[in-house]
Amino acid sequence: MTPLLELAGLRKSYGALEVLRGVDLRVFPGELVCIVGPSGSGKSSLLRCCNRLEESTGGHIIVDGEDITRAGVNINQVRTRIGMVFQQFNLYPHLTALDNVTLALRKVQGKSPAEADALGLAALERVGLADKANNHPAQLSGGQQQRVAIARAIVLQPKLMLFDEPTSALDPETVGEVLKVMRELREAGMTMLVVTHEMGFARAAADRVIFMDAGAIVEQGPPAEVFGAPKHDRTRAFLARYTAGH
Repeated sequence: MTPLLELAGLRKSYGALEVLRGVDLRVFPGELVCIVGPSGSGKSSLLRCCNRLEESTGGHIIVDGEDITRAGVNINQVRTRIGMVFQQFNLYPHLTALDNVTLALRKVQGKSPAEADALGLAALERVGLADKANNHPAQLSGGQQQRVAIARAIVLQPKLMLFDEPTSALDPETVGEVLKVMRELREAGMTMLVVTHEMGFARAAADRVIFMDAGAIVEQGPPAEVFGAPKHDRTRAFLARYTAGH
């Protein structure tokens, strides 16, 4: 099977600080891959390089067979194939939930208002928020705002979804509703790369777990292996520290 996302020798530096040190990674269609690791290990930088929100310093990023690091690539078109959900919801406060979801359909894809609204409502339905279509972000809980952000990403029918700590800004009681939507997306066949500190979610929902430290992939494998019988001292130390602290 051909990977949907392939990183080959990916490097990223900020001046003298090297945050990604030659990362190789393949994500296959329909796979949910969770990246875990300590703060500052390069997880978010890796994710942001995948849709060129940050420019890599070296290596290649191949999405759906296309090397998106080459000169002249239409990055806006590439981004319609890669949905991204951030820690912060980044919703426009003056727009309704539906208008936030349909903005790119209308502005980027040129859909008519009627078609955009129909697609937007369907996306809100998928995240359980069709009844909140006319609410503004301030009228929604954090969990609901994050679900609107997911709807905004999936309405463009991306082939790949990137999640950067999607629950870290949420109250504990709303974390579950966002993770539930992510599980449902996976069951529907969405390919997902998720940076998370929700170890329970990674253990229960991921096909593969990747442990990163100091800008490199230290260990990867099925959740049962990585959590149950980690091979590397650094992975064991991280998981022990994490279990002790939570």
